[in-house]
Amino acid sequence: MSEIAFYAKRILPSLVALQLGMIGLGLLITKVLSDVWPFTVEDGVNRYFAAHRTGPLDVVTEIFSLVGSTPVIIGVTAIAAFVLLRTLHSWREPIFLCAVVSAQAIVFFFATLVIDRQRPQVHRLDASPPTSSFPSGHTSAAFALYAGLALILARLVRQTWAKWLCWLLVLVPVCVATSRLYRGMHHPSDVTASFLNGALCITIMAAAILSPRAQTESSSGPRVYSEQRRRPA
Repeated sequence: MSEIAFYAKRILPSLVALQLGMIGLGLLITKVLSDVWPFTVEDGVNRYFAAHRTGPLDVVTEIFSLVGSTPVIIGVTAIAAFVLLRTLHSWREPIFLCAVVSAQAIVFFFATLVIDRQRPQVHRLDASPPTSSFPSGHTSAAFALYAGLALILARLVRQTWAKWLCWLLVLVPVCVATSRLYRGMHHPSDVTASFLNGALCITIMAAAILSPRAQTESSSGPRVYSEQRRRPA
């Protein structure tokens, strides 16, 4: 069993389950529960943000919206992975970060193909992408990247205060999500589902790549398998 097959066996079932779950959640929100609280107040939240826009907030939210855009996410991920590789001399952390960002993008993309949700009925400050409003790609990508990076850094430091400092990176996707709501690009449930998508992708990849058990099995599993194949019956 090759390394690729080993990790694919650990990751793919969970990723498929997440994909189906995200699609199911989207259908539930848009087709079944649209007239049920709290989804009935989502339009009011979007109107509130639209009614309280100001020049400075427009600029700030534009910046954070850019932070969650695809080119910036790809660039920051590549730079962070390179720095981690050169600093830690280990491939696990860079691969984990790239895998998390890639996984959330896959789940997001196929979910938008099935869930055809319209953007909020308010004036939108950005051009509307051709994808569905559900889920928020900006929020999902930002959470996967910055929460994933926070997890890596928190594992490397020992002081409790330093660990908490690392987790402040999660404020970045929170600001991205708020910006997308402010700019009229998503419903509250869109960004909430995106946090869930990012968090579960981190959980799946951490268990498959970073956990002590994964490291032990990846180093011993293929070798044991090869020895068993060479052993005469």
